[in-house]
Amino acid sequence: MKQIQTIAIVGAGAMGRGIAQIAAQAGKQVLLYDVNPDSVQAALADLRSVWNRLQEKGKLSAEQVQAAQAGLQVAPDLQALAGADLVVEAIVERLDVKQGLLQQLEDIVAPDCVLASNTSSLSITAIAQACRHPERVAGYHFFNPVPLMKVVEVIDGLRTRPEVGDALMQVSREMGHTPVRAKDMPGFIVNHAGRGMNIEGLKIAQECVAPFYQVDAIMREQAGFRMGPFELLDLTALDVSHPVMESIYRQFYDEPRFRPSPITAVRHAGKLFGRKNGEGFYTYVEGRKQVPDEPAAPVVEQAAPVWVAPCHAQGYERARELLERLGATLAPEQADPPAGALILLTPYGEDVATLVARHGLDPARSVALDTLFGLEQGRRRVLMCSAATAPQWRDQAWALLARDGTAVSVIEDSAGFVAQRLVATIVNIACDIAQQQIATPSDIDAAVRLGLGYPHNGPLSMGDAVGAADLLDVLRNLQAVTGDMRYRASPWLQRRVQLGLSLTALPQCRAH
Repeated sequence: MKQIQTIAIVGAGAMGRGIAQIAAQAGKQVLLYDVNPDSVQAALADLRSVWNRLQEKGKLSAEQVQAAQAGLQVAPDLQALAGADLVVEAIVERLDVKQGLLQQLEDIVAPDCVLASNTSSLSITAIAQACRHPERVAGYHFFNPVPLMKVVEVIDGLRTRPEVGDALMQVSREMGHTPVRAKDMPGFIVNHAGRGMNIEGLKIAQECVAPFYQVDAIMREQAGFRMGPFELLDLTALDVSHPVMESIYRQFYDEPRFRPSPITAVRHAGKLFGRKNGEGFYTYVEGRKQVPDEPAAPVVEQAAPVWVAPCHAQGYERARELLERLGATLAPEQADPPAGALILLTPYGEDVATLVARHGLDPARSVALDTLFGLEQGRRRVLMCSAATAPQWRDQAWALLARDGTAVSVIEDSAGFVAQRLVATIVNIACDIAQQQIATPSDIDAAVRLGLGYPHNGPLSMGDAVGAADLLDVLRNLQAVTGDMRYRASPWLQRRVQLGLSLTALPQCRAH
């Protein structure tokens, strides 16, 4: 395997200088080049400032800073990159420009020099096909800011030699990053896996199930994510994320799972990009997100008894346990709800209207509680009403669920509530990445955990933790209620549930 000691970086923007920083700190010889000399000088000044701050904070010693600065050199032209073991291009995201650069480099660098592209959206195979030796071209996708985002995707094009990717994996570890290996497919791992959160969140908003801030609160406080979909879209900026949504959808030939939303098309046209310009799904005042006040739980003078519908065995048991802790009066366990009782449903992937119609229940008294996630005190609870739920029965359920001071979100009727839909979609897409062998299950989990900050060590591990069989039920019911193929279950998920295997389990046998 080729040992990489001298790394050349073409492009001195945020990505290029970030890669230069971690390479120099790892003791590599770094050559930094940009067609604009001012960009290189700005990068050098920025890196000096960064290293001084790291030294002041005690994260680097004076000797380490001195060594890093000594290892970083300015390349006056491309010819100066002739001795590099690895050249990483971090230039504009245009296929023709990247191809042209690599063609130039082939006439300069040694035959065994690795040529790597930091592209986030272009095909590595397409970039490499313009080269005389495409077998030494690979993808090397870092995330911004590079020093803090400790994951890098190593992408094998169709002609990339395995040892080229092996060398990139090794040098990544030497630079303190976790490398994950992917084959050349749209979105690679992280941008592919990230479709579930934003695409399904937008679909929920488009159906007017809940306002943006409530969807985000549910994903944080019920499902355990660091951010909800709209906070994330505001952070990444819609002028970046909306074109990526459209691109990946088209590159997968209009795959329903990745269908974009007109919500972002309209907002993109109106330049409501997010934090970067102060207005997105939220408005920002002096950089602070403005969120509406949480609606107060209603006061109910006399609590009605509660009849829990035995439509879903697990949901039924979890709901009754919660109601007993809250001191509710439970109606007798009988086939039909008694008169004057609140009807509580516990659907997995279905909506209130579907269960009311199927079981002949009183629609005015019927509400639903999401029981897929924890119902302990302090973890947000989600109550769902149909178009026919009477306000007084909504208030009965709301007041009861908030009795111990736990926040309650009240949403419109939705197959799969909010978190059920989002988590099932996230896990299902990760399963399909594994099914297509774009990456191994362990690399999928690591990439998404480090690149997107998802809980439970990544989406496949999250599926196991929440319950793969339950999520399969959610998806099947979502597809049955909506008729939308976006919810069809991945064979990876379906077969592992059928076989009683973990979602992270590799097949015992492979095709030969």
